[in-house]
Amino acid sequence: MTTSVAGLRRYPGVLRLDAAATKERSIRRRVKAAYALLFFNTLSYAPGGVIDLPSKVGKVLPNAALPLALLLALSVNPKIKLRPNVFLCLVGLLVADGILTASQQAHVGTDYRTFRFIEFFIGLWLLTPWWGRSDMMLFRWHLRLLYISLISVAIGIFISPGKAFEYGGRLSGVIWPIYATQAAQYAAVAAGLTILLWLGRRVTGRAALVGVAFSIMILLLTHTRTALLGLVVGILVAGMSLFAVNARVRRFFGWSALIASTAVVATAGFITTWLARGETAQGLGSLSGRTNFWALVLTEPRNLFQEIFGFGITNASIYGLPIDSNWLSSYQQEGIFGVCVCALMVIYLLIAAFFQAPGLRRALILFLVTYCLLASFTEDAFEAPSMYLLHLVIAASLLLGVTTSGSQGVRPMSDNFP
Repeated sequence: MTTSVAGLRRYPGVLRLDAAATKERSIRRRVKAAYALLFFNTLSYAPGGVIDLPSKVGKVLPNAALPLALLLALSVNPKIKLRPNVFLCLVGLLVADGILTASQQAHVGTDYRTFRFIEFFIGLWLLTPWWGRSDMMLFRWHLRLLYISLISVAIGIFISPGKAFEYGGRLSGVIWPIYATQAAQYAAVAAGLTILLWLGRRVTGRAALVGVAFSIMILLLTHTRTALLGLVVGILVAGMSLFAVNARVRRFFGWSALIASTAVVATAGFITTWLARGETAQGLGSLSGRTNFWALVLTEPRNLFQEIFGFGITNASIYGLPIDSNWLSSYQQEGIFGVCVCALMVIYLLIAAFFQAPGLRRALILFLVTYCLLASFTEDAFEAPSMYLLHLVIAASLLLGVTTSGSQGVRPMSDNFP
């Protein structure tokens, strides 16, 4: 031991490097833990899982993750250093709208959800020093969390297939009970991002094949058309941004067009049945009944203040019925002001991505924004804390200039991504 210590004293730089590497690993673990808690906070709870918790308990657990996320974020960012960015400033306008409307009415539910949005917003700001890293740490962790969620959904098929397909034969999560639409969202985004990483030569073909096949299997079992459309259009938009600079992308689109046209001819009946999902023409025309609820939002009596700023942050419902539209939910909760802010969030990310140099980062941003935009028309999306908002946050984090400040030991993305 004496000889070892004496030897180390001759090389003090080794001690400093080792200490710095240890500190960096500790910081990375806490940043990932804080982000995982924010991720967990966005999970919905659908009663009827393998462990059938009371509904109130199932909803409290994700919300209890927020204070823990803030504590972890503060532990790695005690001096509250923030990276300025336009996107979170726009999100801050939604928070301000929520505070303003909550102050105009005494409603416990609205106050609670507004406070939750404030906590979520603060947590995102505290993690901004880790945006724009050369190793895309938050992006990689976000994708890994999506796959972990999908694995839990797949395990539920073997543990309790009856519960997993309980709702109209559509696959739902039962380990942590989530709705089919949420599982489909995770699957579509994970598949799309993995395809782009393979096109950008950041993941091996074997790993990409396994990840994409697994994700698409989950997506098809959920029978969710919006997620499938978002995946296809997102890949088209993101892929076209790489078309001129990446030969692999050109080959991929050529083979995809050939395979898709052959599959459509060979399996037209199956595709039609899958898309119809047993619904009548009337059901398809009303988007599975959504337009009936949308009419209730538009005809809701409201004064001038409520027209501009909304009724406050609620559970995105009207007379107890789900709204299922980001834009109408924004109008209901945050008024015309909220709708305009949501539009600005998307427009800003698209314009900022346009001015990025052609490459993988821009393609990833375009995919995430395109997917969220398409899904926003038929699902509650990014007007409040949600997975869709986290998708856009990850897209915004990729916009920032690459930095390695405070990130000793940053390693490049490996072939075993994520």
